[in-house]
Amino acid sequence: MRVAIPLIVLALLSTPAAAQTPAAEGAVPYDAFETPDVCAECHVRFTVQHEQALMSQCFTHHWDEIEYFALAYPHSQELEKVAGIEAGCNNCHAPLAFLAGDIPPERPSAGTRANEGTSCDLCHSIVGFDGDEPFNGNFVVKPGDAKQGTRGAGESFYHDIEVNEFLGTADFCGTCHNEKDPYGVWVKATHFEWRDSPWAERGVLCQDCHMPPAKTELASGGEVYPDARQHLFHGAHTDSKLAGAVDVLLYCDTEEIEAGDRIVIDAMVMNAKAGHMIPSGSVEERVVHLHVEAVDSEGTVHHLPVDRKGFEGEDWTIASSTELAYQDIGDIQDLEDFEGLLRDGDVPEGNRIYRMPYLDPEGRMTIAQWHTASLGPDYRLPPLEAVPESFTWTLPDDIPAGPLTIRAEVFYQRLVSSVAKFLEVPPDSYEREEMGRQTLELAVQ
Repeated sequence: MRVAIPLIVLALLSTPAAAQTPAAEGAVPYDAFETPDVCAECHVRFTVQHEQALMSQCFTHHWDEIEYFALAYPHSQELEKVAGIEAGCNNCHAPLAFLAGDIPPERPSAGTRANEGTSCDLCHSIVGFDGDEPFNGNFVVKPGDAKQGTRGAGESFYHDIEVNEFLGTADFCGTCHNEKDPYGVWVKATHFEWRDSPWAERGVLCQDCHMPPAKTELASGGEVYPDARQHLFHGAHTDSKLAGAVDVLLYCDTEEIEAGDRIVIDAMVMNAKAGHMIPSGSVEERVVHLHVEAVDSEGTVHHLPVDRKGFEGEDWTIASSTELAYQDIGDIQDLEDFEGLLRDGDVPEGNRIYRMPYLDPEGRMTIAQWHTASLGPDYRLPPLEAVPESFTWTLPDDIPAGPLTIRAEVFYQRLVSSVAKFLEVPPDSYEREEMGRQTLELAVQ
């Protein structure tokens, strides 16, 4: 049996003055935590689920590796304001490396224990969080022979079990899914968004969607429980989670129209599934957009741009094929005459984008969340709320008679395509995934 290590509090990243303390960074060696293959000897189902989820890949995933080693780490060496992110990113993306003082960790190809990401034993050693709010990896760990759980105390043939209700709370998730950057801006607030949502009012927790209960055994050959929490952690990188997350409904005040008519197509776009905003988390990277088009009886496709509403900062939310952004990539990588990249990547011009722009100290849109000094308008999809959009269209004089199909689709891209291509991120990080669709049939007389 190993000797238990005293409680260790992971310090906050919010400003350089509150950077990680020596008592956290480097305070717990790697070998204080079991490796996932040890857990897999008994908990086969859960370790396989964990291995296939981003929870275990949050350091090795290709975009996470590129973002840290090509942007965040070099920036931390150049700009004192963000120096704390050299270690701070690893609070949650490579917590074992952070605790072991292995900063910066070697790249995933080196095969160090940083590759375990948010590991089994890390989570089952967490006993609470330090401070008034959970954020910036301020969880408290208690490594040792006793593993934390929510079901009941006791012991297995390999380790003891301690009851800890904290693991069953949303605050547990908030320790990493809320983040305040060095400029004091909340650049991740998924837990806070949930806390203000109708789902929280109804008592639906993060775990209810991302760790659903099922009738399974906890350990191979062990007792079968009716409500064992599955370790799926499925989210925006899971196709089935994205599918149907957004409802889009179309309607028009007339069904029979003629060439040259001016019509208005109305759409209601609703976050019907997520317990937080869409998009959430690393909002600066995500692209959620509404694409509406009309297909006439001869198969010609007519793209319909969204009508403007006139609110302050609306330009950020309407796709442009020429606007540039992300100029601070050039600053970070010391690129001369770098003018920036297409702000909206390959999103068709005129589409509505559901986003909250992250702005650097010069007011330029950035994907560097640690370098975000302010936020633009929050035009995202709130939980269980419908957002209305309108599309005014004058039919061409030569449009053929016959059926006219109006098609609306909501697409999700994990990363702006222009940024992904520039940084040579694999295509699966920026390919469009459908979140919802609807069609409306009209007739041209």
